[in-house]
Amino acid sequence: MFAFALLLSKGKDSDEQPQLTVDVGEPHTEALEENVDKGVDLVYSLNDRPPWYLCILLGFQHYILAFGGIIAVPLILAEPLCIKDNNAAKSQLISTMFFVSGLCTLLQTAIGTRLPILQGGTFSFITPTLAILALPKWQCPAPKLPVMLSMQLQNSTNPLQMESSDEVWMSRMREIQGAILVSSLLQIVLGFSGLVGFVLKFIGPLAIAPTINLIGLSLFIEAGKKSGGHWGIAALTVCLILLFSQYLSKVDVPMIAYKDKKWKVFQYPLFKLFSALFGMCGGWLVCFLLTIFDVLPSKSDEYGYSARTDISLDAVTNSPWFHVPYPGQWGLPTVSVSSVLGMMAGVLASTMESIGDYYACARLSGAPPPPTHAVNRGIAVEGIGCILAALWGTGNGTTSYSQNIAALGITKHVTGTVGSRLVLQTTGILMIVLGIFGKFGAVFITIPDPVIGGMFLVMFGMIAAVGISNLQYVDLNSSRNLLILGFSTFSGLVLPTWFHSNPGIIDTGIKELDQVIVVLFTTHMFIGGFFGFILDNTIPGTDKERGINNWRDKVQEGSKNMCDQSCYDIPFCNRVFKRFRCFQYLPFLPSYETNQ
Repeated sequence: MFAFALLLSKGKDSDEQPQLTVDVGEPHTEALEENVDKGVDLVYSLNDRPPWYLCILLGFQHYILAFGGIIAVPLILAEPLCIKDNNAAKSQLISTMFFVSGLCTLLQTAIGTRLPILQGGTFSFITPTLAILALPKWQCPAPKLPVMLSMQLQNSTNPLQMESSDEVWMSRMREIQGAILVSSLLQIVLGFSGLVGFVLKFIGPLAIAPTINLIGLSLFIEAGKKSGGHWGIAALTVCLILLFSQYLSKVDVPMIAYKDKKWKVFQYPLFKLFSALFGMCGGWLVCFLLTIFDVLPSKSDEYGYSARTDISLDAVTNSPWFHVPYPGQWGLPTVSVSSVLGMMAGVLASTMESIGDYYACARLSGAPPPPTHAVNRGIAVEGIGCILAALWGTGNGTTSYSQNIAALGITKHVTGTVGSRLVLQTTGILMIVLGIFGKFGAVFITIPDPVIGGMFLVMFGMIAAVGISNLQYVDLNSSRNLLILGFSTFSGLVLPTWFHSNPGIIDTGIKELDQVIVVLFTTHMFIGGFFGFILDNTIPGTDKERGINNWRDKVQEGSKNMCDQSCYDIPFCNRVFKRFRCFQYLPFLPSYETNQ
C-alpha cells in the first residue's frame, strides 16, 4: 500500500531538508454528506494538473474502486450468453469491458460533462438483457448436443449443420449489441435535443425508487446461483466486506505524505475505500489455501467443487498476452424490435441515475452545479459511449459511476482531496492499457463462483436499498404514495414471474409483437418504473407530498456561491461558439446557457 502513502500537496519543491511531523489536522474519514455540507477542502481542483506520478497513483485508486462493478457485468451475462464454461470468451469479454470503459471515461471527461466521473458497465441494462436472452430462440443448447451431432455426422451421410461453440454465444451477443446500439439513440436524442430537462419534470422519487429497487431485487437468482456453490465461502466474503465497510470504516491507517516542506503522518480510511476489494481478495485467498491443501472436493459433481481456484487456470495459460478489442469482433450486430424496446427501459433508468451523479460529483470536486448544457451534453456522450460499447461488444452499456452505484455505494466513493479531471483521464488510459493485456482479463476468471456470489449478495442488496433511499423525500404518511410504491414494486415482481412460468402464453398471431410484449413484461424495472411514472403523474397530489420539491432542492444544493461555470466549457471551441449566432440555439453547447 506504499502507493497511497505518496499523496502530496501542490506546494513548490524546495531544497530544505524535509522533516517528519504528525499531522493532527482534519481527518480524512468524514462521511460523504459531511464533506458536501462543510465544503470540500481540495488540494487539486477540477482544472488543476497534479504531478504525473500522483495522477497515476490516484488514477489506479479509482480503477480499483470501480473494477468490482465492472467485472460483475460479464460474469452475470456468462451463463445466459452460453459461455459459462468458455473461459477464453469470458476473459475476452472482461478485457473488452475495461477497454471500452476507458474510452468512454476519456470521452465524458474531455467533451461530456467534463466532470471527474468514471464510466463503466451498468446494472440497468442487465435486467432487459436477461429478459431478451430468456426468449425461447435464445435458450442455450443442451451441453451434450454438440457431441451427439458430431457422432451423427460421422455415422450418417446427412449434411447436418451444427453451430460451433463460438457461434452459439456470438449470435446472442450480436442480438444484445443491436438492441443497445439502436436504443442508445434515444439517449443521444434526449441529450442533444435538450429533452432531458423536459422529461425530468415528470419523473420523481416515486418513479425512480421502484425502478432502481427492482434492478437489485430482480438479480437475486443470479446471486443465489453463484453463492450456492459453497454457502460457507459466500458467507465469509459477505462478512469480510461488512467488516471492512462497516465495522472498520472509522479505523484509519497511518500513512506518510510530503506536505508544506515536511514529511507528515496522516490518517487514511483504507478499509472504508477498499472494502469490496479486500473482502473479495480475502475470500479468494481462503479458497486458494483450501485448494492447495486439497480440502475442497476434486470432483465436479460434489458440493463445494466450484470454490476451487484451479478450475479455470487454463484460461490464464491459454489466453494471449495481448489482445486489442475492436469494433465488430463478434460479427455484425442484429436488430429486432422487441429487443430494442426492452433495452430502452435500461437506457431511461441509466439516464436518471447519471443526472443525479453529475450533481453529486460536481459538489465533491468543488465545481458549481452543472448547467443545463453540461447535463444535456453528458447524457448525449453517455449515449455515444453505449454505442461504442455495442460496436465493441461488451454486452452492456456505460453509465456514470458514483457512490450510488453497486460496489461504489459500499465504499462511499470519494475523491479524497483531489478533484482533478486529469486523474480520471489517467484512470481511463489505465483501463485501456490493462484491457489490451489478455492475461489480465483472464486472471479474474479464476475467482471462484461462491466468492463472486458473496460479492453479489452485498452489491445487489445495495442497489435495491439505494432505490428505497429515494423515498426519503416523499411523504410516507400519505396513502397515495404508499399505494403507488407498493403496487408498482409488487407488479414489477409478479408480472415477470408469471410470464416466465407461462412461456408461450402470449399468441397474438404476430411473432414480433409477441416478442415485444414478452420482453417488456419480463423486464422488472420497466414494469415498476412504468406503473410508478403513470400513477404518480395521474393520481392527484401536491409536489410536496410527491417529494418533487425536496428532491430537486437536494439534487441542486451546494456550491451556491460559485458562479464561474467555465469548467464545463468545451476546450478550444469557445471562440467559435461565441462568434456564430447559430450555436446559441443548440442546448448542448456553452453558448446556449448565456442565451436563456
